[in-house]
Order: sequence, then structure tokens, then C-alpha cells
Amino acid sequence: MAPPLRTGLSGNDAQDDFLRVRRRRTLARVGRVLARERGDVDLILPFDEVVAALGRTGERDLGLQVVELDTIVGTTDRLTGFDRQFRPTSSKVRARWERIAAAMHRGEPLPPISVYRIGEAHFVRDGHHRVSAARALGWHDIDAYVTEILTKVGADRRLRLSDLPLKSHERLFRERVPLPPDQARRVVLSDPGRYASFAEGVEAWGFRHMQERGEFLTRAEVARGWFEHEFVPVVAMLREAGLAGERDTDADAYEQVAGERYELTRSHAWSDEILAELKRSRRR
Repeated sequence: MAPPLRTGLSGNDAQDDFLRVRRRRTLARVGRVLARERGDVDLILPFDEVVAALGRTGERDLGLQVVELDTIVGTTDRLTGFDRQFRPTSSKVRARWERIAAAMHRGEPLPPISVYRIGEAHFVRDGHHRVSAARALGWHDIDAYVTEILTKVGADRRLRLSDLPLKSHERLFRERVPLPPDQARRVVLSDPGRYASFAEGVEAWGFRHMQERGEFLTRAEVARGWFEHEFVPVVAMLREAGLAGERDTDADAYEQVAGERYELTRSHAWSDEILAELKRSRRR
């Protein structure tokens, strides 16, 4: 796309910028309707709802940083008047928007914005108009005071509003199966809707394990025991036996084959005979 023509008059150029970005939003909406894309693709992410879905565990001040504008996809205020790409959704923001854009055209210094960071995504606390104008003028990054929000489940810049219910399933799994971070990174399902049944399977393993040992274990102890004595060795067996798909995560492979095993053998054990039976079943 060719760069917009400039008059050299900051006020006039800012007015043109506002009208241009509003036209782009309209054209983008029409294109998405014709392409039948998900309805939430342009919805700005609400900070409070995202934190509730992901499970807040803490925060830390990261100070002044340079933030990529493409990673700013959310806000602490749903009534800001901007979409996910920070294009104005109405003319109510026009006067302030154009004042800020004109200042940017003149090269005037503006204060850093303020954002929350969750994973790869940023949520504006203060500076919505500055983000919008900066994107319209072709900027790639902006100075920001950053506060990182730590959550049980991570997020990236592609997160959308419709993803939050599934993220909640993953968060509940992490609460029921509290693995250390390095272990939790290996236990990821491609289908978040299956986390609930997966957690039930781990809890059932823990119950059997406690019966065998004759002692009570905490959730954290069960999770670590399951990971070290069940998950890791079983996944290695499945990979070696060719019972895990190349694109399957370790958790996908374990969850799928564990279900098949019980259906075939009514057993929770693993052995060469059971692996052979699973192979025969898949060939039939």
C-alpha cells in the first residue's frame, strides 16, 4: 500500500489520517464478513476477563520498555472506542485523536503509555489514543511503562475473546494438577476441551497410587509422582512403539492411548503385551 500523501500541515494531515483509518476499519469489516471469519476477530480484549480466565498469580513492575504495537491487543477499559487494531470505532474520539496525531506529525515528545503484559499480549491502562495514532502513522513500537501480570495459563498475541472459555479449562487443569513450570510445559493438549477428563485421569491415578502406598499425598505430590512415574515413561514407550502421531503433543499421545488401553483391556497397567494389543487394534 502506497504511503499517504502529506500536506506538511500537521492538523490537516491528522484529519486525513483519522478518515483513512476509519475507512480501513470499514473495509476490513466488510472483508471479514465476506470471508466468514470469526466474529470476535476485531474485538479488543478485555483485561479483567482475560485475567479471570487465565488465573492471576502475581505481578511485577518491569519499568520503561519499548513495546511492539502489534502486541497491544487489549484494554482495561471496554468503552475506549477502539477495536483490536486500535482503529477508532466511532467519531467520538476524533478531536483528541487528531490532536495527538498532529503532535506526532510535528515530532513533539509524548509521555510513554502504560500497559499490562500477559504473556506476549499487552493491555492498555493509559494511552489508547496514542497507540491508535501511532499505528495509523506507521509506527512499529512505542515507549511504555510495563507491569507484567503472572498467570497460571499463558497467552500470546493471537488470543481472542472466544478462546477464554477454553483457557479456563486449562487453568482449572493446572489447579487440579499443580505441576512445576518446567513439567507443566510438557503437559499441553491440542484440544483444551479435554483438560477436564485429563485431570480426572490424573486424579484417578493418584487415588490408586495412594492406595498402593497406604498414605495420603497432596495434589502437588500426586502431580509430580504422576509426571515422573507415569507420564514421562509412558510417553517414551508410546513414541518408541509408534503409537504417537508426529504432530501429537506428549499429552495428546498419552491421553488418547490411555483411553484406548482401558477400552481394550480394562486395565490401567502398561506392558509390552498391552502395547502389542493396541497396535493390533489400530491395524484392524
